[in-house]
Amino acid sequence: MATVTIKVEPELKKRMSEVDENWSAYLREAIRQRLEMEERRNAARRLLNDKKTKKRRVPPGFIVATIREARDSR
Repeated sequence: MATVTIKVEPELKKRMSEVDENWSAYLREAIRQRLEMEERRNAARRLLNDKKTKKRRVPPGFIVATIREARDSR
């Protein structure tokens, strides 16, 4: 696993230490969710672009379902 380092203000660090949380695991999951959301957005943009240029046909309801799924995962 790669290492990513962040800096936080001393007050924030103090507040974090008062919460019973595995911050590394929490941040890993937050980053994973954010990346998945961005990948879905990019896929939807590509589909919309392809639809505009008539390269591909998007199944009815697919875009709406994808957007709803992205919103629900927040």
